[in-house]
Amino acid sequence: MSPKSDSSSARLIAENRKARFDYFIEQRYEAGLALQGWEVKSLRAGRAQLTEAYVYLRNGEAFLFGAHLSPLPSTSSHVIADPVRTRKLLLNRSELNGLIGAVERRGYTLVPLELYWKHGRAKLAVGLAKGKKQHDKRATEKERDWQRDKARLLRRG
Repeated sequence: MSPKSDSSSARLIAENRKARFDYFIEQRYEAGLALQGWEVKSLRAGRAQLTEAYVYLRNGEAFLFGAHLSPLPSTSSHVIADPVRTRKLLLNRSELNGLIGAVERRGYTLVPLELYWKHGRAKLAVGLAKGKKQHDKRATEKERDWQRDKARLLRRG
């Protein structure tokens, strides 16, 4: 389910736009995050970036690497905040087993797509993806340009 479809209960915090450009997203999963208190406060302030983040599977668990949550200056006075620490993703065992099989046997990649609030909890949309080749990226860009030009022509005419 896309977080944008249910706007009453889901609010976008951060989005990884480059993921859709670099990968074919074949399936989406919704994962919870194991966070510390200062991280929740910085998420509420919208201070998160997913541009260089990736999801890694290790020992039957999923982890988010490289997501940058910058701490607020007014919080975490007693805790030394690490903005890019590894965060555990919370998924069902059956989902994890399916993801492990897809990544290890079929050569898929796990890509963080969006970070959002859903019913007061931070959620991460994770995409099961295949990497795009350079010609695929060019075709996507060409299609996007054509859609833009077509809309412009229809507006004018």
